[in-house]
Amino acid sequence: MFQINEVKDTATEKVFLRAFYVFYKNDASFIIPLEAEIKKIFNPKYNSYFKHGDCLRWVLYENKKPIGRIAAFVNYQKATVAEVPTGGIGFFECINNQDAANILFNTAFNWLKAKGMHATEGPINFGENDIWWGLLIKGFRPPSMSMNYNPPYYQQLFENFGWQKSYDQLTNVIDLRKPVPERFTKIAEWVSKKPEYRFVHFNKKDFSKFAEDFKEIYNDAWQDFENFIPIDSGSITDTFKRMKPILDEKIIWFAYHNNQPVAFVICLPDTNQVLRYVKGKLHIWGKLKYLWYSKTVKIDRIRAIVMGVKQKYQHKGIESALIYILKQEVVPRNTFMEVELAWVGDFNTKMMDVHAATGAHLEKIHRTYKYKFED
Repeated sequence: MFQINEVKDTATEKVFLRAFYVFYKNDASFIIPLEAEIKKIFNPKYNSYFKHGDCLRWVLYENKKPIGRIAAFVNYQKATVAEVPTGGIGFFECINNQDAANILFNTAFNWLKAKGMHATEGPINFGENDIWWGLLIKGFRPPSMSMNYNPPYYQQLFENFGWQKSYDQLTNVIDLRKPVPERFTKIAEWVSKKPEYRFVHFNKKDFSKFAEDFKEIYNDAWQDFENFIPIDSGSITDTFKRMKPILDEKIIWFAYHNNQPVAFVICLPDTNQVLRYVKGKLHIWGKLKYLWYSKTVKIDRIRAIVMGVKQKYQHKGIESALIYILKQEVVPRNTFMEVELAWVGDFNTKMMDVHAATGAHLEKIHRTYKYKFED
């Protein structure tokens, strides 16, 4: 017997947050995300999306045992400019049972319809798409921090229900132990040495300036994509606050042309390689374990979470120069073996070409689905 409960008290929220212990206890590839980071997404104090949005969560039980969960979101800022008002669902977990999945989907859909939505995307995040976005359909290896991981059968739960593919986001990987193609190196070196260009790594002391440069570049680079909404300063601040504990200034780079910001690449070390040992908890004992394992576990991968280039400067070698400069920084450290180039939509052919030019290989695919409600 199924029963679905809205998350509206501490006890139910605890069940929602700890669903991972039910679904992945025998999956060696899964890494439990930090509970505190998930909680912040659903807390208006930490998530600026609540200023122009709303969300709700549910937990599904069978005979009083939790067997699934889901969250639904409305970003009114985006929904009101879309041709079809579209909400979102995410943080979906479910046993391999289509009836259970259908209850979760329908519960979220009913709430979204009541909010005036005519369609939904999923699984997505109540925030920017650099974290917790898309259903993993290829590359079931341990996830990087804040990246969705799920069992392969989730794809069938979605598609059997009637979800349709909207787009795929591809993760490609550069093996730093191998030389990049000669043509890529020549172009990158040529651009990086041009006197009108300047490449600067991020500095926390100048956060306000870099944040404004980031916003200017981002909003120019993505302005022509469907249903694009300009990023605001609040979202940027949220993102950098989230990254602050693991931020490495010298793997975040900005490019300037005649002192005007034109491009950036933002990377983070894959701290999940250490965080897997704290099992989602960074209380006192968890912090002690983190400090211990950070001394014994070698983090050998960094993740390029986002790269942006103003449209005027695309296909002029700036992307290659940024990756080249990043590689010049990390290779001499002799610690990082791979760079994960993430979140390239299959619609973004320009960036896909850049990834191909580096010699990177495809490792993961996350799929974003869409579902249109019946009238």
